[in-house]
Amino acid sequence: MTARIKTVLPEEAEGKMADLYKKMGHNMANILRVHSLNPESLETHYAWYRSIMYGPSPLSRSEREMIATAVAAANDCHY
Repeated sequence: MTARIKTVLPEEAEGKMADLYKKMGHNMANILRVHSLNPESLETHYAWYRSIMYGPSPLSRSEREMIATAVAAANDCHY
């Protein structure tokens, strides 16, 4: 599935977005790539995700993944 929102492809990226593609990988998930027109929002989204999934929490990593999977399934998210 491809994003329906206009995105900047890795080979078209310039400046900060090009740097983020290099840092995060060119096979970036669409849920992140939709921010490619606004690299600052991509950085914020990714920092938020990393905090939730890897930051201090009473939940284990496995529990966090199970919650994310259940929410995605409930929302019929193909991601």
